[in-house]
Amino acid sequence: MSTSRYSKAFTACAAVLAATATTTVTATATPDLMAPFHGQHVDWHACTLGADDELGPTLDAAGADCADITVPLDYAAPGGRTITVAISRLQATDTTHRVGPLLLNDGGPAAPGLHMPLTKSEVMGEVADRYDLIGMDPRFVGRSTPLDCGWGLGSALVRSAGADLAAYREEVVVARELARRCERAHGDVLPYVTTRNTARDMNIIRAALGEDTLSYLGYSYGSYLGEVYTQLFPGRTDRMVLDGVNPPESYSHTLLRGAEAANEAALRAWASWAAARHGTYGLGATRGKVLATVEHILGAAARTPLRIGETYLLDEHVLPALFIGGLGSDLDERRAGLAGTVRLLARAADREPVEPSEALAGQLEFLLTGAGSASASQMTAIICGDVAERRGVASYRRAVEASRERFPLAGPLANNITPCEFWDRPAETPTVLDNDVPALLVAATGDPRTLYAGAEAVREQWPSSRLLTVVGARQHGLYGEYGSACVDGRVNDYLRTGRLPARDLTCD
Repeated sequence: MSTSRYSKAFTACAAVLAATATTTVTATATPDLMAPFHGQHVDWHACTLGADDELGPTLDAAGADCADITVPLDYAAPGGRTITVAISRLQATDTTHRVGPLLLNDGGPAAPGLHMPLTKSEVMGEVADRYDLIGMDPRFVGRSTPLDCGWGLGSALVRSAGADLAAYREEVVVARELARRCERAHGDVLPYVTTRNTARDMNIIRAALGEDTLSYLGYSYGSYLGEVYTQLFPGRTDRMVLDGVNPPESYSHTLLRGAEAANEAALRAWASWAAARHGTYGLGATRGKVLATVEHILGAAARTPLRIGETYLLDEHVLPALFIGGLGSDLDERRAGLAGTVRLLARAADREPVEPSEALAGQLEFLLTGAGSASASQMTAIICGDVAERRGVASYRRAVEASRERFPLAGPLANNITPCEFWDRPAETPTVLDNDVPALLVAATGDPRTLYAGAEAVREQWPSSRLLTVVGARQHGLYGEYGSACVDGRVNDYLRTGRLPARDLTCD
């Protein structure tokens, strides 16, 4: 149903309720303003949108269907403007053992999720047959009502402060201008682009599907979204898996603050891996020499941006994001990808002409051009809408310098100023957990994104939960991502039976 049609239906429904309300000296009937949303008809349809659609035909071929769920823009005024949230569904085929809907979130924030029923059904195997697998593009993401601030870059929240005060001042200008552009483009909706509202959208999806509870699988930021949902809607969850656990107290507008040491450790571990393959990549025969190559690249970019092909100039503010992005996994394939990129960057640092690989070109296109603008806008709007704070421009500079000596790569990125410094204050306070939820928490001890300590903190907060730990892995995202039969089997056992392990478990 279109937004305009839904608004008319909502108005008509409200009018009927008002007309039929009976006022007496003893009671007044109050219409449930959320009832039209909870009881809306879900119009399932084919997922393909047009000739240029790549995802839709894949979903259709797998037997999935899609729908648009109407939700309030502002939950404090549900009779006002509405938006749509796009969802996909792979229906349960084992109707005898059907559990219900399993809603999926890939993190981000602002990661689209319509594809997830396809990817997660692979690792779930026969367990997937017991669930209606529900993918969701969160509000303002993907096929949902869109948001794009027109920034012309995709690196708003993953920029480094640079090497000196002059470079940092450039970042202040960039952050302020990005915030102003977004306010001019979407100031009317920015207060409602929040995690709490996405959790409320999830509850409308649950109700519209005719279910009393949702099961949930969330990665990284998706773990935080799951936590918020449990807090806002107690008793509405069935089986919950949080992979890469991010507790509310660690959720910050500077995404990697607190994870500097883990990322530097991941860099050293990767350097040792690359040194053992010096014959292949030529980055140095020892860890120290590989790290010296990295320092050479960073130093060269600080003096003059690196030219990659005919199109891209890579400066000291964006370059560190390429390294950090490559350190999210210790799988050989991912480490090899980073090594190949560093080999090319080393040549560019020596001012040799280089052409980007297909993978690197995709990364640069996303980070440096309008191709990443929508995603960066959505991610920034969500985080700033949740936890923006006015700390003062100088405070970020002090934090950068305090961290630079110990964490030369991660420190200036993790502590840099962001557009959130210039954002309006959030409409709601951040969520605080004061509940206890039976959930399976999955974490790696060396995760460089969501620290293992965060998983331990949620485990302590939720005594009814259980923690599944992969010891020694420097990996962000485990279930169906790491190739661990131990992890995949334990999670599938829980999703199959609904029974958590009797105690916390470990996988090597």
